[in-house]
Amino acid sequence: MSDRTRILILGRGAMGSMFRHLLGVRHDIAVWHRDMDKQDPESLEKLATDRDLVIFALPAQPHERLARRISKHIRPSTVSLSIAKGVDEHARTPAGIFADTLGPSCHWGLIYGPMIARDLNEGRTGFAVLAGNSQVARDASGLFSDTPLYLDTDDDLTGAAWSVVLKNIYVPLLGATDALKMGDNIRGFVIYEAVHELESVMTDLGGRADTARGPAGMGDLITSATSRSSHHRTIGAELAAGKSDKIAAGGEYIRSEGVHTARRIREHETVQRGRYPLFDLACDFLTGPLDLEAVLHEYFQRRFGRVASS
Repeated sequence: MSDRTRILILGRGAMGSMFRHLLGVRHDIAVWHRDMDKQDPESLEKLATDRDLVIFALPAQPHERLARRISKHIRPSTVSLSIAKGVDEHARTPAGIFADTLGPSCHWGLIYGPMIARDLNEGRTGFAVLAGNSQVARDASGLFSDTPLYLDTDDDLTGAAWSVVLKNIYVPLLGATDALKMGDNIRGFVIYEAVHELESVMTDLGGRADTARGPAGMGDLITSATSRSSHHRTIGAELAAGKSDKIAAGGEYIRSEGVHTARRIREHETVQRGRYPLFDLACDFLTGPLDLEAVLHEYFQRRFGRVASS
């Protein structure tokens, strides 16, 4: 990519604004958001034409529709990157959506890791992995070489996509244990158990176990579970307080990708029930009323062999 790269950012939320802040000094930035279609139904197609990079800084739900809209207007060399950490109605990750819509001949990838938007906007450091389907896609990491965001590169798209998506099912559990003042020891142990399960889930889904220990897995999980500005941590605290009405999911721009993911995972049986007990507990917590303190202590009893397994 040239020194002055033409970049299109889809979405004007916290993450979209953060990428505009990081890249806007040296590069030509355009931002598209859904309200622009009201004034010009072809605004997205016009902005996508001749762009070098398109960043999908919005939830997974609208990815397919938007990717199909731009697919005939971007160049063969254009790179499309997603930061979405959820699945669509068919339980596809952004990697799956890009594979189905853009195909193997296009360059696309994912950016995931400890990169809280507020910190990066304030000049603090962030970290992530750019998992790409081609060397061209992975080379896009060079655009961030003079920013506070440090990027590793990898080709494990399946592992990166599922690590960050499934991590959002565990994080609300951790937010809830903090809200219930269950203690630092429980937080640390649940993080350990979550990463241990993620390693096994990755191999089941076709990714690498070590990806679960990287920026998209353990790095993002710990950051989201401990950051005061973490949306998914807040969701867990709200559920623990009985505020389930505040996390209702609806439409393309849902409030909680973790809750939506848990429902779609169960609907499509993406992760086998009964194989990963903490994951099952976290899904049950997100999808229905649950006495979290009681079920967690039962989990600990079974985990350490203090009661007979049923």
